[in-house]
Amino acid sequence: MRQASRVTTRFPVASDLEAGAVKRLSDMINGAYDAAESGMWKRTGTRIDPAAVERLLRAAELILAEIDGVLVGSLHVNLMGEGVGEFGMLAADPGYRGAGIGTALVRHAESWARRQACHTMRLELLTPRHWKSPSKEFLKAWYSRIGYMPQETELLEWMYPNLVPELATECDFTVRHKSLENRSWHK
Repeated sequence: MRQASRVTTRFPVASDLEAGAVKRLSDMINGAYDAAESGMWKRTGTRIDPAAVERLLRAAELILAEIDGVLVGSLHVNLMGEGVGEFGMLAADPGYRGAGIGTALVRHAESWARRQACHTMRLELLTPRHWKSPSKEFLKAWYSRIGYMPQETELLEWMYPNLVPELATECDFTVRHKSLENRSWHK
């Protein structure tokens, strides 16, 4: 029996900027979002383009996850100001589902935010307004288990009016926060 491999996380290195690597990462993010947000958008495969991925890599705003040297996930981080860090665009290769990729990426993001003197971590979760998406329901429960509590829900048309024409259904954004002062982690 083969032992499960450990997920490692890191910020980008020079080789991550090679054209093929950027394209693979862009495709992985778009594929993860196409699956997770199925039925919510009129379009597919356009969550992020390779040029935007390259900008985030160069700015060291993406945390990358690997298993046995294979890129299997990513997460975008940034500072909001006043002690608040934010993560978003969490993506994992579906072929490695259940391997702990999301957990490893979020833990790395929280550690990074603490080093930046953040006391709070923030995320936004897009959900359909009138029906339940299984992947979004899973994420809501998982985020709650690991300490991310809903703070406010806003209509997508208020937060990002430019995206409304691309929606296939009405959606809301829920902002969730977690205090970084307590280092406990629940699964």
